[in-house]
Amino acid sequence: MYPALAVAEALKSQAAGCKFLYVGSEGGVEEELAERAELPFAAISAGGLRGLPPWTVGLNLAKLAVGFAQSLGIVRRFAPDAVLVTGGYVCVPVALAAKLSGVPVLIFLPDLEPGLAVRTLSRLATRVAVSFPESAGYFAPDRVVVTGYPVRADFFATDKARARRAFGLEEDARTVTVFGGSHGARSINRALCRALDRLLAACQVIHICGHLDADWVMKKREELPARLRARYRVYPYLHGGMADALAAADLVVARAGAATLGEFPALGLPSVLVPYPYAGRHQELNADYLVGHGAAVKIADAELGERLLPVILELLGDEEALAGMAERARALARPDAARRIAAEIEQMGRSRSSPGDRKA
Repeated sequence: MYPALAVAEALKSQAAGCKFLYVGSEGGVEEELAERAELPFAAISAGGLRGLPPWTVGLNLAKLAVGFAQSLGIVRRFAPDAVLVTGGYVCVPVALAAKLSGVPVLIFLPDLEPGLAVRTLSRLATRVAVSFPESAGYFAPDRVVVTGYPVRADFFATDKARARRAFGLEEDARTVTVFGGSHGARSINRALCRALDRLLAACQVIHICGHLDADWVMKKREELPARLRARYRVYPYLHGGMADALAAADLVVARAGAATLGEFPALGLPSVLVPYPYAGRHQELNADYLVGHGAAVKIADAELGERLLPVILELLGDEEALAGMAERARALARPDAARRIAAEIEQMGRSRSSPGDRKA
């Protein structure tokens, strides 16, 4: 969802008069994000298929069929000149409806390796954009383009000192940001909270814990001595402040979702990555990519309790190592990725309408 918002942001600045419609799943977080980005939103029915019991697969196939009918109606009403999809099962009915309606489709692969949805969608695509050259081999050479991972402009417009002031933190103290994605990560939350006393003696912490764990994490914060509590910021979720939460950090602890491949390099941010063990291969591959480039350290989810605190303290205590990780992370950044994908979309839609009437 975040790559799509970054590309829409770039299209707004590159293609004056372009109109947008964000299509996402019913009841998902996409609607709130689209609203915050001032993009109109249309909801469709969708569901995953992989790794689920047969009865759930059957139900979700029915949802996808309904989503396809909804998508056909949306495509016919909105009449887009191009469609951008970023993977996930909600994109399948939209891409199929666009293809059957003669609308060109650009697929962006956010991870290093395509999942089932992207592999399926690539057969419908006019173009496939990938973040890294290593991913290009999964697709037909005449369709694929290496663009980098699109990151929103606010990630390039912030700085550490301003970000720390925004959170009311000391500007010259070591700072760690911890988060587990939009729903949080319970294993990370538990390991962090068990180590809080020792960790807060060494650094400030911004903790985005997710709504499900917010109550007990907030209670844990209230139980801390006042001097440690002053160094600990807890949030169930951050919307517009996420760029600052990362920019404020010397080190981040996170899952290894696709956004880590774009946002951490954009900020030159060293990371401790904890791949979600039930997410298939892609989080492991994402983590291994950053580890292999010297920009991250990986901890297995099952080892969090024993390794999280010593790994953080060791990295914070080695300024040279931390600076080297930051430099190597920054070397992976592609600041022009959103503009490059926007240019591909413009080119696909150019033959279908005049500049002032384009829709995506």
